[in-house]
Amino acid sequence: MKIEAIFAVVLLATLSITIISLKILIPFLASRKMGQKILEIGPRWHKNKEGTPTMGGLSFIFAIIIVFLMFLILAKEKLDITQLLCSLNIIVYSLLNAMIGIIDDFAKLRKAKNEGLTPLSKFLLQAICAILFLVSLHFTVGINTRIYLPFVDVSVELSFIYYILAFLILCGVVNSVNLTDGIDGLAASIVATTGIFFAVINFLIVKDYTIAFFSAALIGGMLGFLTYNFYPAKVFMGDTGSLFLGGLVVSMSFLIDNILLVLVYGFVFVCEAGSVILQVLWFKISKGKRLFKMAPLHHHFEKCGLSEVKIVLLFTFVSVIFGMLAFWGVGNL
Repeated sequence: MKIEAIFAVVLLATLSITIISLKILIPFLASRKMGQKILEIGPRWHKNKEGTPTMGGLSFIFAIIIVFLMFLILAKEKLDITQLLCSLNIIVYSLLNAMIGIIDDFAKLRKAKNEGLTPLSKFLLQAICAILFLVSLHFTVGINTRIYLPFVDVSVELSFIYYILAFLILCGVVNSVNLTDGIDGLAASIVATTGIFFAVINFLIVKDYTIAFFSAALIGGMLGFLTYNFYPAKVFMGDTGSLFLGGLVVSMSFLIDNILLVLVYGFVFVCEAGSVILQVLWFKISKGKRLFKMAPLHHHFEKCGLSEVKIVLLFTFVSVIFGMLAFWGVGNL
């Protein structure tokens, strides 16, 4: 089967399975009273979202896994062992992060408040997943420790330092995607642009079956989820979904052998995490003053009077622009 056909089949299958799964999952979550708890310190108008079913990310996770198995059958003659092992590493790493999200979401439901795992516990679990991912990649497909610097066309050999940098980026981006999931449709919309970025790379540069799969799966899964998650959301993805997506978004950078480029095509995620870091630092330095009206950044725009829909459209537009910049800086593949 041609790569264009596989891309189309994966996209449509992931889209369809996600939508069908949500039709079953949302009533199930509601019947089990598995609803989102809202932080007291959040925007007051978010209180009316309390009780909206959460852990909806299980829908696109299920869809992507099912379609991945189908993809292995459709493209078995097109994949070499390196592509197969790399894609398996990415799927397993994303699922491990999803497991952390499931534990966190169940902890929130059990406590009946929006506080699950402690930040330290969550980070330690994410750190273990990142280390396992890098070790597995090293021994199964090998890791090129020469890093390409986007836009300046320079490569630098980092040796062991590469693994430290990769570890920090893996953990940082996963948490950034998690922070972005704060208003209806935002995280899914930005992740969809990541899928589009990889699809463009695939069809204009590399013609790689694994990139075709992951880009189509992201686009299809996010479009399917947005049918129920766009404002006003009928379901939230929860940490289950956002940590899974964070794992996919960052680990896909290994498909193009450029971990730094995630900081460009994932610019919105970087800004969301950066706003939290700056808010905390400025609060301590200024002894109680705030740099933003509220962090992460999307809440600042809410406090400035922008509606959730306008924020999603604005952030998605910015993500598309930086996806274009990332395409310019992708280098030789």
